[in-house]
Amino acid sequence: MASINDLFKKPSLPGSNKRKAEIVKRDPNEIYKSIKLNGHGDARSNGEATVQDEPEDDEGYAGPQMPPDLEDENIDDEEGRFFGGGLTSNTADVLDFIDQQDQDGSVKLEKIDSAWPRRLALNFEKKISKNAELRAKFEGDPEKFMGSEADLDADIKALSILSEHSNFYQEFAQLGCVSSLVSLLAHENTDIAIDAIEIISELTDEDVEAEQSQWDALVDAMLDADLLDLLSQNMTRFNEDLESDRTGVYHVLGWNNPSVVSTNMSHDCVGVLENLSSRPALADRIGTNVAILQWLVSRAGKKEAKVTQNKQYAIEVLAILLQSSISNRKQFISFDGIDTFLQLLSAYRKRDPPKGSEEEEWVENIFDCVTCCMDEEEGKQKLLDAEGIELSLIMLKEGKMSKPRALRLLNHALGGVSGGTSCEKLVDAAGLKVLFTMFMKKHDNITSEHLLGIFASMFRLLPGDSASRIRLLGKFVEKDYEKIQKLVTLRRAHASRVAAIDNEIKSEQNELSPAEREDHMGGWLSRRLDAGLFSLQTIDVILAWLIAEDDGVKSKAQDLLAERDESFGDIRGTIQEQLDSLQNQPEDEDSTFKDMLSILVQFV
Repeated sequence: MASINDLFKKPSLPGSNKRKAEIVKRDPNEIYKSIKLNGHGDARSNGEATVQDEPEDDEGYAGPQMPPDLEDENIDDEEGRFFGGGLTSNTADVLDFIDQQDQDGSVKLEKIDSAWPRRLALNFEKKISKNAELRAKFEGDPEKFMGSEADLDADIKALSILSEHSNFYQEFAQLGCVSSLVSLLAHENTDIAIDAIEIISELTDEDVEAEQSQWDALVDAMLDADLLDLLSQNMTRFNEDLESDRTGVYHVLGWNNPSVVSTNMSHDCVGVLENLSSRPALADRIGTNVAILQWLVSRAGKKEAKVTQNKQYAIEVLAILLQSSISNRKQFISFDGIDTFLQLLSAYRKRDPPKGSEEEEWVENIFDCVTCCMDEEEGKQKLLDAEGIELSLIMLKEGKMSKPRALRLLNHALGGVSGGTSCEKLVDAAGLKVLFTMFMKKHDNITSEHLLGIFASMFRLLPGDSASRIRLLGKFVEKDYEKIQKLVTLRRAHASRVAAIDNEIKSEQNELSPAEREDHMGGWLSRRLDAGLFSLQTIDVILAWLIAEDDGVKSKAQDLLAERDESFGDIRGTIQEQLDSLQNQPEDEDSTFKDMLSILVQFV
């Protein structure tokens, strides 16, 4: 009988009861030399049998063939890394060296303490001074200073560790190293300039866990060292035909996406700009450098067979700058940026960019740039001059991807107190037919919101006795008031969703104190808006205008509302709530809007 130890004796290898090939110990280099490569570079066996299995009696056996032994497989490794011990001789030497260093204790981690920034700064300044001295001394003999340039390159890259210790940002700036780092953007060697830009992009990246005061101290020191001027000079200095220079532009723009391998210099430049624009005051300051905005516009519109990463990134950063600063928008408008971008968009009247491509995102950002400029009166006029209303209507009729974005552009162009001219232009361009055709179809909430916004703007801004206003009213009246029926149907859908949220909010209010309710007001309003409050308010404003101006519409609307026990009182309540919310706001251009609501509430 077997002993208990024999029963529980661990086998030498898992699955040891299976047939295994005998492992023959040989020198890996000897095996590698014996390998022959076929025409395609695949490693093939030299035909030498290393393992022979015992012959088995297969007679009468039916079933799948046993898999080939490991030695018979085609090894798809040209360097022979997986023969023998699984390492090349070079890799083995490296590992041996590391093991030896660990045993000797000769490799020591640098201590990060209060004195570390000073050591870092001193060493960095020494490398800059040495390189400058050797460059001046041996200007005509690059071999004499290339060693110092390599040392400087390594020290610049070593500053990357500072992003992990943002608590030293302020001290690093006070030591003058930030100024020295920025000055390297003007270095004769573009590789050094690229390294400096990349480190600046990394130190200012939003993913760095730095307090606002620490980030501000670092960035302010960079700006005081003329960072923006040096960036703009490098943008025009770099040749994007060279891979290294394209990387530089990438980091100037500021995209530090770890999932994307940076491959060009222009990219570095744009990356820094994106990081800086996260602070609105800095976005304004960037806009004062006209050369930067002009370069971004030019780079975003550069003709390319395929939209490259830098082209898309340039328009993305430009969109951020325009959306965050009024002065940037006015600067962009002043040098005909809207006309330039409308020409770029005209290529997409009927065709769509490939879905999910860089080109699609590029087109979306162009729309964003033009749309945000509609907040300025000058932007609306530029859109009219460049025939942007007509282009948008063509996209509504024939476009696919461009259709919702063109509708959004029209909504912004017609809105505000300065949108009257745009409203008249849309009517003159036969835009009413296009808009009402879309309105009568089934569409999503966003499309509905933009259409309603356009109608509300036209009622507010078109002159009372103008032909344009009469044509607008005629569209709502025609075909037995079918548009009124559509408005009432939309109103019920939005009102029911808002009412459900209102009931939830009332239940929550009953469990809160007055002070707690005040803290929740913002969240509750956000939930009501998500449920469709804004669209409900816009529909009721449109209905109030129609009721006030046409007796036939008034009678039809009254009958439609009565079908669900609704009345004009419901419309009046919505308008009054909107009016009350505007009472505490400062007097500005919206004062005319408040006056309009005050008059409309009297008609319902």
